[in-house]
Amino acid sequence: MTLTDRRTSASWPVEISAYEMSATPVTRAYFHRILNLPPAPADEERLPVTEISWWEVAEFCNTLSRHEDLTPAYRLDPADEHVEWNRSADGYRLPTEAEWEYACRAGTSGPRYGPLAVSAWYRANSGERLHAVGGKEPNAWGFYDTLGNVWEWCWDLYDPEVYGTYRVLRGGGWFDEHWSCRASVRRRSHPTLRIDDVGFRIARHLA
Repeated sequence: MTLTDRRTSASWPVEISAYEMSATPVTRAYFHRILNLPPAPADEERLPVTEISWWEVAEFCNTLSRHEDLTPAYRLDPADEHVEWNRSADGYRLPTEAEWEYACRAGTSGPRYGPLAVSAWYRANSGERLHAVGGKEPNAWGFYDTLGNVWEWCWDLYDPEVYGTYRVLRGGGWFDEHWSCRASVRRRSHPTLRIDDVGFRIARHLA
C-alpha cells in the first residue's frame, strides 16, 4: 500500500506482512487487569485508556506478552529514548501506521469506511467527551473506533529529521472536526506525553 503525508505532500510505498490487530482500542478495564491495578470504576470500564505515553504503551505490550507466555516485542530504554523492535517476536506490540491504515480502510479507498456520524465519535456528536468502545458501527472487517473517539499511538516515528522522537498518531478523536477523522490523517506527539484524547490498540505478527 501507499502512505501519504499532506503536510509534506510526500508519499511512499509500504509492504505489510500478516498480522492481527485488536478490534477496539484497549479499554481501561483490560489495562488495569493486565497491570494488576485497582479496578477501573464500573462506569469507565469500557472507556479507552487515555493519558498514557507511548513508552507506557510499549511497556504494557511487553507485560501482556509475558502474561500470555509470548516473547516481548520490545527492548526498551526510556532513559536514553531507545527502543528496539524484535520483529520475529510473537508478542504484542503497537501496529505500524501502515497496518493501522490498512485495517481502518478495510478494503475501501475513500477517506472513511462509512458515514462518519454512524462510525465515529467526533466533535459534532460526542458531546466533547470520551465514549465507550464499540458504540458505533464497525468497518467491513470488524474494527471499531478506528475513526474518532481517541487518536491511537502507532509504532512509527513521525519525521525524525524534523521532529526527532515524535511518534505517529492516527484516527482522530472525540474533540476533532470531521476533516481530522480520515483514514490517511497523521498527527504527531512526543512519546513521553499523556493526552486526554490519545489511546492505543494492540497488534501481533502472524507467522
